[in-house]
Order: sequence, then structure tokens, then C-alpha cells
Amino acid sequence: MPGRIPDSFIEELLARTDIVEIIDRRVPLKRAGNEFQALCPFHNEKSPSFTVSPAKQFYHCFGCGAHGSAIGFLMQYEGLEFRDAVEDLAQSAGMQIPEEAAGAAPRPKKGLLEIMERAAGFYQQELKTHPPAIDYLKQRGLSGEVCRDFGVGYAPASWDALHKQLGTDAESTALMKRGGLLSQGDSSAYDKFRDRIMFPIHDRRGRVIAFGGRAIADDGPKYLNSPETELFHKGRELYGLFLARKRAGKLNELLVVEGYMDVVALAQFGINNAVATLGTATTPEQAGILMRATDTVVYCFDGDEAGRKAAWKALQATLPQLRDGKQARFLFLPEGEDPDSLVRARGADHFRELLAAAQPLSDVFFERMTLNVDMESIDGRARMVRDAAPLLERLPEGVFREMMHERLQELARHRLHVAAPVHRPPRETQAAAGSAQRTPMRLALALLVQNPGLAGQAEDLDDLDDATIKGADLLRHLVEICDGRPNLSTAQVLEKLRDHEAHAHLVKLALWNLPGETEKVSREFLDALAGIRLQKVEAELAGLPRIVDQDPGQRERFRALQAEKTRLRDSLRGRNN
Repeated sequence: MPGRIPDSFIEELLARTDIVEIIDRRVPLKRAGNEFQALCPFHNEKSPSFTVSPAKQFYHCFGCGAHGSAIGFLMQYEGLEFRDAVEDLAQSAGMQIPEEAAGAAPRPKKGLLEIMERAAGFYQQELKTHPPAIDYLKQRGLSGEVCRDFGVGYAPASWDALHKQLGTDAESTALMKRGGLLSQGDSSAYDKFRDRIMFPIHDRRGRVIAFGGRAIADDGPKYLNSPETELFHKGRELYGLFLARKRAGKLNELLVVEGYMDVVALAQFGINNAVATLGTATTPEQAGILMRATDTVVYCFDGDEAGRKAAWKALQATLPQLRDGKQARFLFLPEGEDPDSLVRARGADHFRELLAAAQPLSDVFFERMTLNVDMESIDGRARMVRDAAPLLERLPEGVFREMMHERLQELARHRLHVAAPVHRPPRETQAAAGSAQRTPMRLALALLVQNPGLAGQAEDLDDLDDATIKGADLLRHLVEICDGRPNLSTAQVLEKLRDHEAHAHLVKLALWNLPGETEKVSREFLDALAGIRLQKVEAELAGLPRIVDQDPGQRERFRALQAEKTRLRDSLRGRNN
């Protein structure tokens, strides 16, 4: 695995990157005062709620809640992983990502990617000169155009055709082994793929990282994929995603099938939004990639028992990704059919009708939960709740999670004819209401996130104890990050805290509407710090015994706290006059 990218590099990269330029290339922006606006690319809307702040180097949609730095935008818009997004920005900025020295595995070398591209070109050339392979593809109903678009090729029935073509020298041989193109025999290496239709597998940046081979003859396995390599981890890739994005631009929906032949066959019939899991069960990594690429995912499986089991695994992998606005549905095909055979037999319109009728994830979930329990008995319904509740806890907080819990309660009670449960406000709404209150701590954090240069005005904060002042540790950490670096942007600060448990809270604070004047911002920050200390003093005073019950030491502490309380109040009054 590659090493961790140093925080200093991320900071420098964001300093050299203009988020307005990055987003405007993909989503045309219009100036609106000190910011820019556009229709949000992540949900459908008629009036713009998507804003980009040049000062903060941060984007936010007030409609769907999408937000982040330039890195976050590429991850969400292009469906890239964090490192891939950083690499894209680094390439644009003319920067080279440094390697971590502490035992980190080296990044894939340029030569390895080049050898994979050369192999893809070789297979494509071989297809043109091998009539039986062309006839096979024609029999499967694939046109020359769709084969060209997907880079379909042919691996000749030879033990060393690819090896000879790409080079038998030590360096080329080593690269081909690293890329999974050669297998090692007792005495020499030989071509891994022979007499097979070849499907290049691209990463989300369009680079060839592996291959899938479909046998023409009946001997050997029907399908053969590249082994796991430093380029290719099958649980983190989706066949066809790069081409789906290239063809559709913004993907409103993605269809997930099991094999690359299904993807190509559907594309032949004009269904260009299909991707494949390369024959593996859907992994949490793949579910995350899917939900970053689109708002709606339709999983397509056989209707037999094996297909139902695969669907259940996909459902569980998807649960943590279902933030508000995201949804998953399930299409179960007639037994014995797959997308390839069905679209050829019944046509694209029929297949689209099936897609439109796909079951919502909620229906599939509760069907599974009630399948093997006696819903006529209290014990059976209790068992259903016991099994379902922990799975629902995987859902992100929000409206969908609340509705799933309410549905679970309804199912548990419906046989007793009990009235519907009392509606509880969604936790997200409760949290939002709490965070809207401008306490001194929240105000200090918001001002500091939006104006990192304020850290230089913060006095020594060691007197603030997080045991009594909630958020004190976070405030000290923010001051430590920002101190002496007045030119940090909001995006840089938040990117440094991407994995911090308080990241989502800080994002909300970064969106607070605060004064723009430097003098007023400085005054409010100092007032917020004074307010935090005043709360601490008042809390300690409240914890002391009544004056008549105080011992001499407590009485002395009481007088000192009263004096500090008066000083802080006078300080606040003085700055506000």
C-alpha cells in the first residue's frame, strides 16, 4: 500500500490551487458578490444554491449539503479516491507527491502503467487479425464501435506472443510480472492470457490497470481476471465506471452488474450507465465509490438464492453510504437470465422497464428481516427488531435513518394494532438546532476556522480544561494548527482535520455568516475567548459550597473567582462600547 501523503504537501497543494478555476472547468460559475454560484452538480435544482468561496477556498451547497475543498470536489464530482484526487490536482499544479520514507511501499512506477497500455494496444491489434475472435464477438451481437470504445482485444493462443512483443529483457519481463501479464513456470515466464477476448480494466482516471479475459474455447476457466497487483485491487475497482462517466458526464444513476460482458452488451443497446464488480461480492469500498459517483445505484442480480445472498451483501455494504439524497434499489432478474441475455432477447426498452420497477433498498431490507421470523408472535417480532436494529445503526444520521427506524417500530407493533409511534424530530434536525446556538465556544471555533490568522491573538489556553469546557481541546488544536500561519485558508484547515471526529461540526461552523471587517472579527474572537473563560469561572463558582460553609482555602478561591468574573465582564463591556 502507498504511504500517507504528508500534511505539508496537502497544504502546499491547496495553496497553489484555485478552487474557483477547478470547479468552473466542470460547472460554469457566475459571480455573486464576493462568491460564485451555480446550479448544484450533485442534485437537481431550479435555482442556484451551490456557492464557491474564493476567500475560504471552499464550496458548499445549501440544498443538499455537499461541501469541501478542491480535493473534496474532485472526489465527489469525478468519483475519485482521495489519493487520485490529490494526484490530479498535483499534476495540474506541476507538483510531485513525495513518498513517505518510513517503510511505505513505492507508488506504481510510470513504466508499469506504460506496459499495461502497450499490452492493451497489442491485444487490440491482434483482434483485427484473428477472424475467429471477430466472429465470436459478432455472434454475441457486439459491434466494432462498441468494441473500440471499450478497448476490446484478443490474446492469441500462444505461450509467449505478448512477452515477445513487449520485450523479453529483464526490465520488461519484471514489469509484465508486476502487472500480472505473465505467469512464472518452472523454467521461464509465459503469457497469462491465451486465446481469450480481452477487456481492459481502467481505473477512475482512465488508465489501464488490469485485464479480464473471456475464453473462446471450452477448455480452462470461462473468465480469467488479472491477479491483485500494486495497480489493481479488485475490491476497489468497478469495470466500466470511467467510460460511463466519460459518456454520460453527470451520472444520475448507476447500474451494477456482475460481469464485463454484461456491461458491454448493455452499452451495445444504448444503456451506458452500467458497471461491474468483476465477479466479486460488492465491497464497502465499491459502495463508497458508487455513491460518490451518483445519487442512485441499482444493483442487478439473478433472482435465485445465490443472487439474493449477493444482494444482501451489497445492501449491507451500502448502508453506511446512504446519506440523505442517496438511494439504492435492487433488480432481480428471472432465473437463468443475466443482463446480457435479457437485453438481447427482450430489447433495451423492456430492460429499462425492469429497471424502473426495481425494489427500494428499504423493501429488500425488511423482506429479509421478516423472512424467517414469526411475525404473528411477540417473540418473533422481538427477534426481528434485535436483528435489524444494529444494521440500521450503520446508516448515517438523517431523515432516511429516522424513517427506517420508524418503519421497524411499525412492523414490530402492527400485529397488536397499537397506534403509530410518536414522531421524533430527526437527530440531524436536533443537532442542527443545537449547533445554531452561538455559544462562545462555537463562535470562537467558527471565527478561527474562517479566519486562521486569529490564532495569533489567542492567549495561552492551557487554563481551559476540556473536562469542564466542552470543545477546549479542539480549540487548542485549531490554534496550534493556525498559529504563525495567517495565510491558511478555511479549506486548508478543514483538509488537515479531514479524519477528525469534529470535522462535520467544523464544516457547519465554516458556513456561519460572520462579519467581514477585520477589526470586528478580531473583537468578536477576543470576546468569544473571554466568554469561554467566564463560563469556566461561573461553573467553578457554582461548584463551591455556600459562603457560610466554606473553609479558609475555599473562601480565598471564591474571592479570586469573583474578581476574575468581574474582570471578564468588564472586559466584554469595554469592547462592546
